[in-house]
Amino acid sequence: MSKAIQAIRGMNDILPTQTAQWQYFERVIKQILQNYGFHEIRLPLVEKTELFARSIGEVTDIVEKEMYTFSDRPDKHDQAENLSLRPEGTASCVRAGIQNNLFYGQVQRLWYSGAMFRRERPQKGRYRQFHQIGAEVFGLEGPDIDAEVILMTARFWKVLGLKNLELQINSLGSNTARANYREVLVKYLTEHQELLDEASQRRLQSNPLRILDSKNPYMQEMISQAPQLLNYLDAESKAHFEQLQSLLTANGIEFVVNPRLVRGLDYYNRTVFEWVTTELGAQGTVCAGGRYDGLVEQIGGKPIAGLGFAMGVERLLSLLEQDHLLPKADVPHIYLMTMGDKALQPGMQLAESLRDSLPDLRLMLHCGGGNFKSQFKKADKSGAQMALVLGDDEVDNQQVTVKFLREDKPQQTLGHQELQALLNEII
Repeated sequence: MSKAIQAIRGMNDILPTQTAQWQYFERVIKQILQNYGFHEIRLPLVEKTELFARSIGEVTDIVEKEMYTFSDRPDKHDQAENLSLRPEGTASCVRAGIQNNLFYGQVQRLWYSGAMFRRERPQKGRYRQFHQIGAEVFGLEGPDIDAEVILMTARFWKVLGLKNLELQINSLGSNTARANYREVLVKYLTEHQELLDEASQRRLQSNPLRILDSKNPYMQEMISQAPQLLNYLDAESKAHFEQLQSLLTANGIEFVVNPRLVRGLDYYNRTVFEWVTTELGAQGTVCAGGRYDGLVEQIGGKPIAGLGFAMGVERLLSLLEQDHLLPKADVPHIYLMTMGDKALQPGMQLAESLRDSLPDLRLMLHCGGGNFKSQFKKADKSGAQMALVLGDDEVDNQQVTVKFLREDKPQQTLGHQELQALLNEII
């Protein structure tokens, strides 16, 4: 016998017992996004590697270590190109907007969902194939849209019932302010270079702000005493950040200003934010984003303001499961059993008739034959609320026997109209 083929490590199946929970979560998020005026865009899984190198940053961990990249085979129409499975959605959304002329002279509110790919060491909450729902806004520069996007994410948690999430915010300022701060930070870190771990040594000249986000416990005291970017903000960014805080406070949103919050991607400026939890161990960030006003121009479009976020679906589902906030898997309302060859055809006709008249009815028709005991056992295992039994007598009398599987009620024999009235009550 051949050896069974296993799934790739860190790329997981989503089983039928789980999909109802995924569908519930996606349905809630989609409805709220639509309520705030966002429209769905569907993006390809594979993009040119250059897109992510140019947007995320060539010296980030994602581009240097984590992307799944391969060389495409040339044909008579195209030369060989380096392609990558998308590690995040913002760059693809910006590329699509530029390519399809979505940005010029109009505001866009877009959302997307789907699989992302990063070659990391798999652990709980961090997988090589993971799923995100993200949203992006283009063409609005003020702190009002920053606040509304954060308010929308707060509404996600409110509707889902999640309570133990903390909002952390920060401002990275303008590109000029960041450049000035970078010089001060590099000077400070260089003075304490003996305390930097290997990853931080590598980032010292290429991406020093990422050192502030290090989780290395031996570096925390040194990092806590580093100069803070908030003290180097330009006047416009400072006013933007202060107004954002005022708008959040006025709408009852609690937050913590975290001066070490820098996010892992190079394209952010001004507002950045994260929703974090302590209930998932090391992978505590469940939703994060910020402003990226220079990214469209960086990828090849005309300058336009941008803002967005993404949420980790697996992490949020894990949190919802821990808090017992997920619905049970969908089960049939009805399991229809037929006894004997005479009942099979009218049984199938009855099933289709009920599906026509009751579109929301979940009805499973027994297939494969078997005696009453085996069929009844499968009816019970299905989780259905009741079983309908159609045998020779029921066919002759144009009736159906109803057996209640989850309630202590006597069985009933009903005509088809009486049956439909009963089913109307349970849907």
